[in-house]
Amino acid sequence: MVRFGVIGTNWITESLLEAASLIEDFQLTAVYSRTSERAKEFASKYGVEKIFTDLEEMATSNEIDAVYIATPNSYHASQAILFLQNGKHVLCEKPMAANATEVNRMIQVAKNHNVLLMEAMKSTLLPNFKAIQENLHKIGQVRRYFANYCQYSSRYDKYKEGVVLNAFNPVFANGSLMDLGVYCLYPLVTLFGGPKQVKATAVMLESGVDGEGSIVLTYDDKDAVVMYSKITNSYLPSEIQGEKGSIIIDKIHTAEKVEIHYNDGTVEDVTVDQSHPPMYYEIKEFIDLVKKGETESATNSYENSYTTMRVMDKVREQIGLVYPNDES
Repeated sequence: MVRFGVIGTNWITESLLEAASLIEDFQLTAVYSRTSERAKEFASKYGVEKIFTDLEEMATSNEIDAVYIATPNSYHASQAILFLQNGKHVLCEKPMAANATEVNRMIQVAKNHNVLLMEAMKSTLLPNFKAIQENLHKIGQVRRYFANYCQYSSRYDKYKEGVVLNAFNPVFANGSLMDLGVYCLYPLVTLFGGPKQVKATAVMLESGVDGEGSIVLTYDDKDAVVMYSKITNSYLPSEIQGEKGSIIIDKIHTAEKVEIHYNDGTVEDVTVDQSHPPMYYEIKEFIDLVKKGETESATNSYENSYTTMRVMDKVREQIGLVYPNDES
């Protein structure tokens, strides 16, 4: 049994807890919120008695083995490091931090204290992503990766009314790249490693974050094209193009259907069973690693998290996306 505390009492935490309820070795034992009222309200939904309003007190508590961090991006590094230093395993919501410097510091602390740190990137731990990896050889030499995640945000309506919520506030290291673009980049890095060159453009909003953007990434023998947006929708699938065919992925962030379209016109459906909620697979991976005494995921590895953030830092530099107290 792995005893968890959660930091962040929002819808994404509720989604994780819904998925985690299907895992026998998960136990929610503590909830943190800035106010005791909100902590009690959230904890009562899950029959949890222990609440915290002080992170240091929570980090030193003997009642938890691990924490799930789902606070704004700008808080990830400092909060994760606090718990890692106190011997707690950390599952940190994507993106891992605000920049690569912070990610590197988090990794070093995790190594120094021999505890597990894992980015909660659900996409690369889904069974259908594993199906992509296992069938990639069938399309021959890969020449292009195209990933697309454009989803109009309801918070953008508020933004246009003059209300800047967290999603469009640079103080919290937010924006379209950090929220949605990462879903396109992390699978790319997991499959093919880091690129040699990055070229990026974006539509910047007056608040200082990107509303949408495009990235072209160059490798020795292939290129990658990424589109992401929080101010428009797209209905295009993503795909990996090879010399013998292309792998078509309905949704890069959840990959519910995967097909191979061969050059001769035949189509092979390589979709596998993925009946659990998407976040089930990341929390299952995390718990399995804790039980085995492992301190790093082979898929959502330190290298993949750091390399992805390095790419995002390059994108941000080119589009002029700067966060307060930025260390990149």
